[in-house]
Amino acid sequence: MTWIRSPGPVGQGLRIGLLGGSFNPAHAGHLYVTETALRRLKLDSVWWLVSPRNPLKRDAAMAPFAARLESACAISKHHPRIHVSGLEKKLRTRYTIDTVTALQRRFPGVHFVWLMGSDNLAQFARWRRWQDLARKIPIAVVQRPGSTLASLNAPLIRRFGKVVDLTEPPAVMVLDGARNHESATRLRALALGAARHPW
Repeated sequence: MTWIRSPGPVGQGLRIGLLGGSFNPAHAGHLYVTETALRRLKLDSVWWLVSPRNPLKRDAAMAPFAARLESACAISKHHPRIHVSGLEKKLRTRYTIDTVTALQRRFPGVHFVWLMGSDNLAQFARWRRWQDLARKIPIAVVQRPGSTLASLNAPLIRRFGKVVDLTEPPAVMVLDGARNHESATRLRALALGAARHPW
């Protein structure tokens, strides 16, 4: 197995959230999901896993990996419990199920929790072996604007239901609270508009 260097501190019994994604670019919504999970789930830290390539997105719409990694580092630099990593590039894993499997093998004493915004629930059933992933790692879904009803009809919720704790998978918890409206899609649209109309 490829040697994995941990993005942050690891140790027996630590609770670490994993927030994967394109981070195209990283934005305040990622911080909101992270900070909500840190507070509500009492996590020790959160690792941001910047994906080299998202199988569900067009490469043409994707900024270079180095730029996306840099944007994640820049926005999280004042958060000591957020650790940005490009380890999927080193592992050459394209799918979350493979990344999670590798991390659990490398760090068997760590209690990992998969984090995502509710805007990802609709497409979660398109992820490679999504039901196996749900059986492998507890999942915390943080409500995001425009997708607050997603948890009601999402295949993940219909298949596994919702729980009030994340002790053993399959376990899916939905976290609510004050919601952040920022999105990578909106930021890219603003950047494109500024490029076309620099005035």
